[in-house]
Amino acid sequence: MKRYWYFFLLSFLLIASAYQLRAQNFPSESWHDGKLTLLSGDEIKAKLKYNIEGDLVQANVNNTIQTYSARKILFFEIYDELSERYRQFYALPFEIRSNYSVPMLFEVLYENTVTLLCRERIVQESIPQYSYYSYYTPSRYATRYRLDYDYYFLDKKGGIVSYSMKKDDLYKILSKNTSALEKYIKENRLKYDRQRDLVRITAYYNSLINT
Repeated sequence: MKRYWYFFLLSFLLIASAYQLRAQNFPSESWHDGKLTLLSGDEIKAKLKYNIEGDLVQANVNNTIQTYSARKILFFEIYDELSERYRQFYALPFEIRSNYSVPMLFEVLYENTVTLLCRERIVQESIPQYSYYSYYTPSRYATRYRLDYDYYFLDKKGGIVSYSMKKDDLYKILSKNTSALEKYIKENRLKYDRQRDLVRITAYYNSLINT
């Protein structure tokens, strides 16, 4: 009897876990109160929904959905109720190949002489699920979705460089006062691939180069 009860409980937990994996809600799938500024100078205050990978923003104006590409956008700001904070985005030219740039949407994480940007994306993962009779070999796989980020640095001349989240790459981009920056990162146990730590690193680097 105990064996069947354990099997029932495990099955219930697996089903609940699978439901949670499917029920995730991401910021890009929701409508947010916000303001959109176009290159034409027009401002639109409305419910906004963004698609970073598609470089698109939708505005719900009087129950009419208007769609704008990054080519028409200067800036937009939203209040994200999921994270309970305001978020700012710019459409900036990014060189996707030699001598060819296209406008792309970037979120501003920290703004200064050297600015930290990011682009979010939803990635799909396969999570192994184990049954009562299979302790070591997965009986099936569940699909999980999570947010991932690509990071960039923007300099005061408007140049944008992609950051690989590796230590050597960071010091190649943030190339001034590297000894002081490295000491700060080590003393504060900061990681090169964690968003909140990258914000602190960028802020400290700006304090070094702006003095």
